[in-house]
Amino acid sequence: QVQLVESGGGLVQPGGSLRLSCAASGRILSIYDIRWYRQAPGNQRELVAGISSDGTTNYVDSVKGRFTVSRDNAKDTVSLQMINLKPEDTAVYYCSVDAAYVDAGGRYSRRDFWGQGTQVTVSS
Repeated sequence: QVQLVESGGGLVQPGGSLRLSCAASGRILSIYDIRWYRQAPGNQRELVAGISSDGTTNYVDSVKGRFTVSRDNAKDTVSLQMINLKPEDTAVYYCSVDAAYVDAGGRYSRRDFWGQGTQVTVSS
């Protein structure tokens, strides 16, 4: 299995910055696409940013120019740098990875894994 641990959330004033991190561990063979989602109270989970194994990135329009996703393949980590935060960015942020791993039976397996989520609150 693969475990994901997120960190870096918190309370920040509008216009402030935060950097979220997501570290993967376990019997990992390869990590493919990585995505950051967020979910605000009463809203559906929203795809915010993604980065493929070759480093290609994509963002939802509302965060373009403010959020930057990056990955360190050697350390199996991904980060989401967020600047100029707005109150509407308030949500629980989740990382998700498409990972190949060795399962309990010693077999090659591949599926999506999710982190536990980290709260980001933008408020004055």
